[in-house]
Amino acid sequence: MNVVAARFWNPEASHRSSNHWPCPVIQQNSIKKTADEPSAVTDKGHPVDFSAKHAEFDLLKRKVELLERELEDLAAEESWQPTSYYWAYHATSGFLLGVMGAAAALLMNVALAPIAGKHPLELIRVYLTFPLGADALSLADVANHVPTVRDGMILTFGCCLYLGTGMLIGMPFHVALTRTVSDGTARHRLLVASVLSLLIWLIGFYGILSWLQPLLFGGDWITSGKYLPWWVAAATHLVFGWTMALLAPMAKFLPYHTPAETNAESRSSANSGPIQPGS
Repeated sequence: MNVVAARFWNPEASHRSSNHWPCPVIQQNSIKKTADEPSAVTDKGHPVDFSAKHAEFDLLKRKVELLERELEDLAAEESWQPTSYYWAYHATSGFLLGVMGAAAALLMNVALAPIAGKHPLELIRVYLTFPLGADALSLADVANHVPTVRDGMILTFGCCLYLGTGMLIGMPFHVALTRTVSDGTARHRLLVASVLSLLIWLIGFYGILSWLQPLLFGGDWITSGKYLPWWVAAATHLVFGWTMALLAPMAKFLPYHTPAETNAESRSSANSGPIQPGS
């Protein structure tokens, strides 16, 4: 028993026995190594491969871009653009510009008629002879013998008739103007508009009204020159045509581009790159 106790308490024996008894020993090198290594991120106990995740993300991103381009191409195919001269658009534009030209011509007559000793609404009174016949000429102040339109309703009807005629004439006028000088200067437009205005005056007055008004109403008050001098009628038509020529750029057709078409054009211009010198 003493031998055993002595052995137990013998430092050398205790030192030798420590090599055989298991005891937890913390190695400093292992701690340093673990600290130097990045912490492993696991997914359900398994390590995550970041490179595979990035590759999968790039693949999905390319698929999304491909689908967006396909949708843009489909939208571009469905959009409609005129392939030739847009007759309906220019006829409608002439319809709207015609009323402006007629209004300018009417204002010119109202301003210049007193200079010639006429009533400001003399033009309306003469034009009313087409639907009313000779009765339109009797719309006068009998006491002073001054031709005038006393009834506001008749005045309104005459102005509407004049403006409506300008709207109807404006349709073929604008079509002919844009077909002749689609991108011309203001001088060219005014020159062509002058020719067209005089043609409309000659055809309308002496080609149509000269026989149609006597046929329907028994008199040629508009084209006879007694109530409406020829130069007044010609100047009225010229003001109408010049107004439409000056306002023609406002009605220029500009095709609408969808966002898909705009993006496609941006990509094509970007892919083409800058123009190299000498190319």
